[in-house]
Amino acid sequence: MNTPSSNTSEAEDIVRGVGGPANIESLTHCATRLRFQLHDAEQVDRTALDALPGVMGTVPQSGDRFQVVIGGAVAGVYSQIMNLPSMSGGPAPRPQSDAEVKAAIRAKGRGRFAWLDNVFEYLSDSFRPLMGVLLGASLIVAIVSALDAFGVIDYYADDKSATWVFVDAMWRSVLYFLPIMVAYNAAKKLQIDPWVGAAVMAAVMTPNYTGMLSGAGTIPGVTCTTNATLGTEQCTATVFGLPMQLNDYGGQVFVPLLMVALLALVYKGLAKIFPANVQLVFVPFFSMLVMIPVTAFLIGPLGIWAGNGIGAGLAWLNGNAPIVFAVVIPLLYPFLVPLGLHWPLNALMLQNINTLGYDFIQGPMGAWNFACFGATAGVLLLSLRHREPEMRQTATGALAAGLFGGISEPSLYGIHLRFKRIYPRMLVGCLVGGLIVGLLGGVDTSAFAFTSLLTIPVFDPIPVYVIAIAAAFVTAMVLVYFSDYMPREQRAAANAARDLREADERAAATAASESSGSATSTTSATTTAPVVGAATATTDGADAAAGTAGGAAPTATLLAEADLEIVSPVAGRVLDLDDAGDPVFASRALGEGVGVEPADGTVLAPLDGELITVAGTGHAFGIRGAGGVEVLVHVGIDTVQMNGEGFDVRVEAGQQVRAGDLLAEVDLAAIRAAGHPALTLVTVINTASLAEVRPLAVGEQVAAGAPVVAVRR
Repeated sequence: MNTPSSNTSEAEDIVRGVGGPANIESLTHCATRLRFQLHDAEQVDRTALDALPGVMGTVPQSGDRFQVVIGGAVAGVYSQIMNLPSMSGGPAPRPQSDAEVKAAIRAKGRGRFAWLDNVFEYLSDSFRPLMGVLLGASLIVAIVSALDAFGVIDYYADDKSATWVFVDAMWRSVLYFLPIMVAYNAAKKLQIDPWVGAAVMAAVMTPNYTGMLSGAGTIPGVTCTTNATLGTEQCTATVFGLPMQLNDYGGQVFVPLLMVALLALVYKGLAKIFPANVQLVFVPFFSMLVMIPVTAFLIGPLGIWAGNGIGAGLAWLNGNAPIVFAVVIPLLYPFLVPLGLHWPLNALMLQNINTLGYDFIQGPMGAWNFACFGATAGVLLLSLRHREPEMRQTATGALAAGLFGGISEPSLYGIHLRFKRIYPRMLVGCLVGGLIVGLLGGVDTSAFAFTSLLTIPVFDPIPVYVIAIAAAFVTAMVLVYFSDYMPREQRAAANAARDLREADERAAATAASESSGSATSTTSATTTAPVVGAATATTDGADAAAGTAGGAAPTATLLAEADLEIVSPVAGRVLDLDDAGDPVFASRALGEGVGVEPADGTVLAPLDGELITVAGTGHAFGIRGAGGVEVLVHVGIDTVQMNGEGFDVRVEAGQQVRAGDLLAEVDLAAIRAAGHPALTLVTVINTASLAEVRPLAVGEQVAAGAPVVAVRR
């Protein structure tokens, strides 16, 4: 039997209990339960799962489906499982939320956009793990840029001291070796050995390889020529009798992305050829033997040629159609930067400054940068509005790096490529800024600088540049804020998860503050009245309704002594939980209560309190009443599978309600047509912490608002 380890998380113990990541086909959750679809339900260790302190019960189902009952903290546990390193790959698909499952189904229906989804996912997962080091490097740039802007140092001087050369290395290390890091993540995304991907990319970044770039005349077979358009030197080496273009691949991410896509085909093909007992040696060996030359001779130069070709084309466009150029630059950059194809343009900017005395690219480029930062600002405002601490932290760091350091990568890789809705809105900001630059005669600069707030003085004319970047920033920010970066269903799911998390935090704080005072009163109460709840799950339903062994207490007496009455949310016939038709509710894992077979679809609040949970599908509501009593109203059995169809929710999480307030209008016919029982369940989730919870009116017809559960704290 697997036993929970003290040094492993509850999420890991749950995954281990259901047979490990490889046994999980999919994972969703509703208001209280983790819903696993497994490859083989026989691998589940129910004993180990039931022993976990955070697990309230387990329910096996047909078709290798399995439920783990968590209660109100289910969203947090689900998120922890989703973020486990062991769940990020392997033979089983990554777990998905209900909203993601529905989105995947809709994407299959659209079909033609599936390739675009895959591209964005590949890009996002290749860069997302690098957010920490990118933000760290960009903040170093921001500090240095501020010192340079205020005249403390001349950071861009050719003769700067060793101290600032070293500081330069502190942030350039991340950007220079970014291809190796991206290759590692991209290989991991495509489920091949990530170290092979990193090794292939590192081969063309070693001192041995880069040393040939300056080896013309000293290393036999190396020759160099000058690019007339870009003013850059191009070297070629004769290797194995073949010409190989030499390049500096620092910062080039298009090359590793393309390389790993081909490497994955080679690696997986070799894995099918070699027996499993020799794959460890021969699959990496032949993969490197094939892909390092392919990268050096073909893929690497292809990426550089693409960048150089774009640079030459833009130089021609600016000379022949400057207004069009001012619009194309900010619209093109959002697609060049994620692929690293913008780096050759830096050479063109420097060449312009050296030959013309000014550069015409950086001004329009500023419209793109500030549209990017504006989109990030919109996300930051939404994270404040929706109380999302993780996104708030990411957006704050990315915005600071952008506004003060001119670095767009943290915004792109950390936010924009993760949410496809951002890009179209950001492009509108790029268009607005570019149009202003073009229509007002263009913007030039005589210095090579990151386009940030601190470098505004280097652009001419300053008023045109300020108007353009401000318009780009505000346009993107407003569009992202008012249309959101999440689709409606994903936002509803995210907010529901947030509400559950906050409810758990408030409950923990309340319990901590009241623990000293309530301990004595609870102990006293339990000596005179038994606790009815999860501990009495085996009690017969009639006995549970009757109460103590001394006989049934009259309803009037019980109501007179009760601290709190919970009323029926619907009109109908009251049933004992044993007759609910759901093993989780029948086990009292979600607390004591009743079921009501509804006569109509009007669902009302069963007590006064705060709505701590409103399921995005509308089938479940969590309310915290006086004294911290937590009540769950669950409409129907397994109705989470209806994805909100037939549920018209009239409230939202965080709202204060009074008993009898309308929670939702439900189409009972739709529930039954979908094959689900319409029974509405009302349970006190924290039954075990209360003195007494007793069902009332079991077997009777009641009106909505009639008492059905009595609670004594």
